[in-house]
Amino acid sequence: MFLKITNYNSFFKIKGILNKNNVNMFYREFENVFERLDAITISIEDIAWMDKHGVNALAELHNESIRRNKKLAIIGLGCKELYEHFKTQVPAVA
Repeated sequence: MFLKITNYNSFFKIKGILNKNNVNMFYREFENVFERLDAITISIEDIAWMDKHGVNALAELHNESIRRNKKLAIIGLGCKELYEHFKTQVPAVA
């Protein structure tokens, strides 16, 4: 299956499979995104499946948003692998 990333302004929609074979496309699409935008929303509703490389790519984007004090919203009921990753993370204590 393919990976397709579309966007309108600050709303991005990811469709297909996000895995080791196409994660570079994800990185290219979101490279420097927080230099252009203060907030983005990513819909994962149409992600059929992702491997650990895809999960890590979204987690890295999340970490970058925190480092740059930007807003990132991930919406949709798409992929349980991503929810499992964030569910197992222990929140940092300030």
